[in-house]
Amino acid sequence: MEKVVLLLSMLSLGVSSQPITDVQRLFSIAVSRVQHLHLLAQRLISDFESSLQAEDQRQLNKIFLQDSCNSDYIISPIDKHETQRSSVLKLLSISYRLVECWEFPSRSLSGGSAPRNQISRSLTELKTGILLLIRANQDGAEIFPESSPLQLATYGNFYQGLGADETLRRTYELLACFKKDMHKVETYLTVAKCRLSPEANCTL
Repeated sequence: MEKVVLLLSMLSLGVSSQPITDVQRLFSIAVSRVQHLHLLAQRLISDFESSLQAEDQRQLNKIFLQDSCNSDYIISPIDKHETQRSSVLKLLSISYRLVECWEFPSRSLSGGSAPRNQISRSLTELKTGILLLIRANQDGAEIFPESSPLQLATYGNFYQGLGADETLRRTYELLACFKKDMHKVETYLTVAKCRLSPEANCTL
């Protein structure tokens, strides 16, 4: 952990002037971090589903397919082909937004185990690393060129006033959306990292 923090500190002093090997190293750290978060999300939702009755699990899966996540308002590639056509800066910018939108709601995922309690800190560290990568690839472009500000509904007071069934639904929704978004970020960062190697095959 100390090595990660040290690297981030060094790069923040002048990331744009660092050789590409340092940028590759930072990409590797970011990809490793989001892979850890994605695996953790998979484990959390798997543990939650295993605690449900079969009928409850079936109903929740059905409901989630009809609902949307808060982060769906973030414009992102609609398929793997658009992902591959997107610029490195665009993929980094979308990843930054996705991670940022989970900093507050991730607190609702905490509790019960040490890995859960590390989610918010890991998200903050990942966001810092992505921001440094954006600066390294910015080359005078705006980080978030969209004309309108991002509008996301809040997860505040997440459980306040909810009945047992609604709490169950919201918990499943939160875990499923977190897993979905971490998978997106992992894909975008992996593709962006691959672009640093001209000879590499970045096909998804």
